[in-house]
Amino acid sequence: MTHDPKHTAVIIVDHGSRRAESNQMLLEVVSLFAKTQTYPIVEPAHMELAPPSIADAFDTCVRKGAATVICQPFFLLPGNHWKTDIPGLMADAAKTHPNVNWLVTAPLGPHKLMADIMNDRIKNCIKHTAGNAPPCPMCEPLGGCQFKAGPSAS
Repeated sequence: MTHDPKHTAVIIVDHGSRRAESNQMLLEVVSLFAKTQTYPIVEPAHMELAPPSIADAFDTCVRKGAATVICQPFFLLPGNHWKTDIPGLMADAAKTHPNVNWLVTAPLGPHKLMADIMNDRIKNCIKHTAGNAPPCPMCEPLGGCQFKAGPSAS
């Protein structure tokens, strides 16, 4: 696949949720990615349950000048959504844009930074449940970490 970086778009897609807080977090991920990377067009999409759809995001990318649309699944592992569903939705979206190249990338998976991310989250949650740190942005909408003391912890 050849592409012109000036006309390359990225769609970051998650599953989609009935919870507005979860869908809002994807917008935060997309904003962070757009601010820290060099792709001229970056759009969010949800595979299902909430707008924008992959088709809507694909159309937006093309309207903004994309000749290549790269779909980055915001998934940890390569399950059926990555193998079948997302490529199918991208193929359907591309039907109305026959001159646009597209690609679905690998999910996040076991990247070398994932261990650091998990450890950071663990450390913050331990501090938060001990009363020594505020909740992280993931837990804050829920009122804090999901700590449950066992019966012998009283």
